[in-house]
Amino acid sequence: MAPNGILDSLRRAFGTRSTPDRAPGDAPVLAAGQRPLALVYRGPASLPGCPEAVAELLAAGPWDLDIRYTGPREAVPLSAESLAQARVYAQPGGGTLSHAFRHLGRQRDAIRGYVHGGGRYLGFCLGGYLAGATPGFGLLPGDTDQYICSPGATVHDESNTLVDVDWRGLRRTLFFQDGPQFLLDSGADATVLATYTNGTVAALVTPFGAGRVGVVGPHPEATDDWYTDVGLPVHRTHDLGLDLARAVLEG
Repeated sequence: MAPNGILDSLRRAFGTRSTPDRAPGDAPVLAAGQRPLALVYRGPASLPGCPEAVAELLAAGPWDLDIRYTGPREAVPLSAESLAQARVYAQPGGGTLSHAFRHLGRQRDAIRGYVHGGGRYLGFCLGGYLAGATPGFGLLPGDTDQYICSPGATVHDESNTLVDVDWRGLRRTLFFQDGPQFLLDSGADATVLATYTNGTVAALVTPFGAGRVGVVGPHPEATDDWYTDVGLPVHRTHDLGLDLARAVLEG
C-alpha cells in the first residue's frame, strides 16, 4: 500500500523552516578522480527538509563524500550519466508513493541499471517505499507495505510520532511518519539491521546485482527541529543512519 498523508504532515513539520539552497559542494558533476560523489535527490518527489537532512547525515560520515543534490531543478540532473559517476544515490523522504513514482518512474531503469552495475542506493521512509515494486524501482527481494497496517503495530495513524525499533539488538526510538515495513521473500539474501517491536522489518541491506541497497522505514536522519517543530521529545539517531550508510558503502 502507498503511504498516505505524508505530504500534509511533513509540510506542517517543515513548511515554515528555512532550508539550505545547496548541499555541501553543490556544483556540476565532478570530473573523474576527485572525491567520491554522493547524489541526494531533491525535487517534487521529496519535501523541504528531507533531502537536506540526508545530505547532513552523509556529510557527517567518514567517507569524505562530495555531496550534490540531483533533480529536475538542480545543477546535476538525475540521469544514467550522472548516476554513473556516483558512489551512492540517496532517496529521501517525501510525499505519497503514487505522487513520487509519477515523477520518478521514468528514471526506474536508470536507477536499477546504476545499482545493478555496482552502485549504492540509500532509501529513507519514502525512499524505502520506492525501493519496492508496487510501484517502485524493484530493488528489493520482496516488497513494502505500511507499518501502521501490520498486526501488532504500535503506531496506527499517519501523524508525526515516535516509533521503537530493535536496531542490531538494541531498543531505540526514532522519528516516524507512516514509514514502510519491508516484506522479504522466503530465503531472501538480506541483512536485517532493525525490526519494529512486532517483528516486522524496519531496516535492511541487500545486494542488487553488483550493487547494494539499504532502506529504513523510520527517520534516523531526523534533526532536532523535526522533533521540536511537532512537539516531540528529541532523540538523536544519526548513529543509526550512519550504520545503515556504512553497511551500504562499505559492504
